[in-house]
Amino acid sequence: MNEIMIDLQGGAKAPLYEKIYRHLKHEICSGRISEGEKLPSTRLLAKQLTVSRSTVEMAYEQLLAEGYILSEACRGFFVCDIRGLYQLNQRETKNRAVKQEKAEVLKEVSVDFSPDAVDTAHFPYNIWRKIYRGVLAEDREELLLPGDGQGDYGLRCVIADYLHQARGVNCTPSELIIGAGNEYLELILAQILGGGKKVLMDDPTYLQAYHTFCNLGYEVWTAPVIKEETAVLNIRTGKPDIVYVMPSHQFPLGTVMTFKRRLELLNWASEEESRFLIEDDHDSEYRYRGKPIPSLQSIDQSGSVIYMGTFSKSIAPSLRISYMVLPERLMEVYRKKCGFYSTTVPRIQQEVLREFMKGGHFGRHLNRMRAVYKSKHDFIIGELRKKAWVAEIGGDHAGLHLPVRIASGINESALCKQALEAGVRVVGISQHYIEPVQKQPEPVLLLGYGKPDEEEIKRGLNILDDILKYQL
Repeated sequence: MNEIMIDLQGGAKAPLYEKIYRHLKHEICSGRISEGEKLPSTRLLAKQLTVSRSTVEMAYEQLLAEGYILSEACRGFFVCDIRGLYQLNQRETKNRAVKQEKAEVLKEVSVDFSPDAVDTAHFPYNIWRKIYRGVLAEDREELLLPGDGQGDYGLRCVIADYLHQARGVNCTPSELIIGAGNEYLELILAQILGGGKKVLMDDPTYLQAYHTFCNLGYEVWTAPVIKEETAVLNIRTGKPDIVYVMPSHQFPLGTVMTFKRRLELLNWASEEESRFLIEDDHDSEYRYRGKPIPSLQSIDQSGSVIYMGTFSKSIAPSLRISYMVLPERLMEVYRKKCGFYSTTVPRIQQEVLREFMKGGHFGRHLNRMRAVYKSKHDFIIGELRKKAWVAEIGGDHAGLHLPVRIASGINESALCKQALEAGVRVVGISQHYIEPVQKQPEPVLLLGYGKPDEEEIKRGLNILDDILKYQL
């Protein structure tokens, strides 16, 4: 090859050597300059392009460094076999495009009403940082070792105390298991209970738990969130081994289970030793009217309730520390089958949380966040009551989201899509059904108020107002 035409005048502003480098790279990658073909000498190409020889040399050096060409003494520069390199380049380009697309989507969302989002603006960074530094201030070798598979005993002690005081849970530290998320603890639980179980869940429900049970090979039977008087009748008809419930604040409907139904469930479970209730104490920390509702486990007399909770909402989702309280008869099985497992939560992180709770910081943080979320809760309800498109507001004055029924025949997914295009992220309740919803005359939005501040809440609702006011 003696000549190469390269346009150095047009295109974006860039150094001349970079334009030469990019052009040659593109020609090689596209196959227009084939493998083994000889490039013009630096002197010849510089003369053709009317640039200095050093400019061409810099371009060639970059191609050499990246493996597009090779230099042979006394012969010149030749194109390499870059098929593998080109595939890698394609993947990198694709990955960059995907990351850019995600960044653009995140950038476009100005108000996030996601029901699982939390307020991070009030996180006690200074206290957490101080405790973390204090934990690492001394050379504590034990924090670098595997530790107890149930979780460090000191942390289990403070969690057991907190659960008893705040939720009425009756447990000792030896009955607590700490793990990285509820899904991990459900995997452990399946090994304790054994395979071939039948689980009953509400519909709609917390889908992560549903998918985990399905992946474990359990038969999952669903029932609509139905009237109280027929609830246990349906359980007896389906004959499950396990009933998964969220009695203090059902997700996503936000309902609270009556005391009568709690007793009926406990009575059903106590009839056979093989029956269990899994109590997911979802969002139990946040209640804005009336007294806190005790856990189902606190009134269990037969050892039939498996209690599960997490610090994801009370501290931060990234903490990934959950806990499970097992009846003593299941703890014996755990020790035999799973006692050899290592803990899935780093011991340094466990120690920081222990100090955070033992020092009273957790209690103060919870009280502060209850006040913050109550203010947001009251504000968003006040704003929603001004909107003509709001037919019903649920939630039972608890948790971090409100199920809002829309007085419009607009398609729920279409509404969520239009809102996202306008910069508002909302989630429809149909996304949390196990069984597909055949017909839903009016959409229901799960408006989370955990993340946005009051100004953002107002702006987001006004945007929804602009979308829906023509749909009535």
